[in-house]
Amino acid sequence: MPKLITLLLSLLLIALPKPEIPDSKRAGDVRAKVWPKLQKELKDRGFKTHSSIYIRIIKDISMLEVWVQSGKKYELFKSYDVCSYSGGLGTKTRNGDGKSPEGFYTIEPKQLNPVSNYYLAINVGYPNKVEQLKGYTGNAIMVHGHCASIGCYAMTDARIEEIYTLVYEAFTTGQKQIRVDIFPFRMDNARLKLYSAYYPNQVYFWRTLKPGYDLFEEQQIPVEYHIKGNNYAF
Repeated sequence: MPKLITLLLSLLLIALPKPEIPDSKRAGDVRAKVWPKLQKELKDRGFKTHSSIYIRIIKDISMLEVWVQSGKKYELFKSYDVCSYSGGLGTKTRNGDGKSPEGFYTIEPKQLNPVSNYYLAINVGYPNKVEQLKGYTGNAIMVHGHCASIGCYAMTDARIEEIYTLVYEAFTTGQKQIRVDIFPFRMDNARLKLYSAYYPNQVYFWRTLKPGYDLFEEQQIPVEYHIKGNNYAF
């Protein structure tokens, strides 16, 4: 009987529909060009070519990091310069404010746009649950190509080719969600004190982000948050 149950469960998992990943000739051509190079880079660094990934953006240094799972933890694979984001430090709160968001986001396959007007694009999922509770407005906040931004993170076409392909390939081998965490700066105490002097209205909000940042720095595993009131809690 246990063997029969195991067999039935296996058949059920096979039969479950896999999430459809949006695709296009443009995205396919990009993969054909950059995926062999990325596979070699992954292997040379000791990573498996199809592993779960995690994305972190640090605004003040205009940096997007791609981390790859290795064992139970994640290791930094590549860092990409962000070509442009708008509004400086401080998070987005309303449609049309020209700000780029800060917080903890999740992307799923349906958030890929392989036919974007900005070449290739990934919707970060703003507003998230916390932002919805706060009544924040706006949508279609992307990590995309080109080098122009009104609330998005523009990477240039060459950089988004690699980032988009890494995300796509992670989805093809079973990663259901990819975390995208966006911080104003590396949130050690010294930087928090420094930037708080220039952005006093952001201090309380940034302090709600810091525990999540610290947990990842300590554990090297993307953190899960819950909601306490209408703020992040860990």
